[in-house]
This record gives sequence, structure tokens and C-alpha cells, in this order.
Amino acid sequence: MAGLYFDEFHVGQELKHELRRTVSEADNTMFSLMSMNPQPLHIDADFAEKTEWGQRLFNSMFTLAILVGLSVQDTTLGTLVGNLGFNDVVFPNPVFHGDTLRAETTITMVRESKSKPDRGIVEFEHRCYKQDGTLVAKCKRTSLLYKKPAGAV
Repeated sequence: MAGLYFDEFHVGQELKHELRRTVSEADNTMFSLMSMNPQPLHIDADFAEKTEWGQRLFNSMFTLAILVGLSVQDTTLGTLVGNLGFNDVVFPNPVFHGDTLRAETTITMVRESKSKPDRGIVEFEHRCYKQDGTLVAKCKRTSLLYKKPAGAV
């Protein structure tokens, strides 16, 4: 698997994720309706045109999901036991249809599990930027990861 084991992370480690994702109107509408979010800022073009934004906003919950998803291949793919929590989630700037999102991660905390000797806890600070470099989302994700198995290369 491409993900890193607990033992391979250290505080201050920086990761720039290569995957990028351009978001579309279809993504926004489908996610908003599938998640039972009828917010007209996401699904009603006429309503949204009359707001300060002048157009529909991309659903921030989907932005958060994309942010974490863009990081998985380089961080927790195949090494994750589970996510323990998300903190300090902010959306400082809007995302619109057609924006291309990219992500960066900083490791802010690493500690061994107190109850599971084959696991450890890592805190990731994920940041999401759109194509012009504008920060559109940031969060801290705390995850429980497996340690590298004995004999693994």
C-alpha cells in the first residue's frame, strides 16, 4: 500500500500531495442532495446569483471530504485503523464550480498508543488550496495507524 505506517511519520513533516481535483456543478448538486442538504446556495442558481457570491457555492462538506481524500494516498492508504476525530475545521474562502483543488499536509503530533502496542496516533494538519493558491479549507485530523509490521521493508 502507498500509505505510511505510524513509524514513518515525524512532527514537522511536510507533504505536498500530487493528486488534484477539479470540482463540477454535477459534483456539487449530487453531493448536496445525497447528503440531504437543501441549502439553496448549493443547488439553486437563481437564489445564489442574488447573494454576495453571485453564483452557487461548492458544498463545504464535500470540500472537506476532497481535502482528506487528496491526502490519503500519501498518508494513510492501507495503514489506517480509523480516524479518531477532526478539529479546527475552517473554510476561509469559497470554492466554485470549475475550481481545481490541491492539498498539503503537516504532521503536528505523533504518539504511541497507550493501549495497543502495534499502533500509534498521528495528527495531520490538512490544507486545501484552489488553482490560484487561495486557501479554501483547513482541518486537523487525528488518526490511529498501524505500526510497520516486523520484517516489513
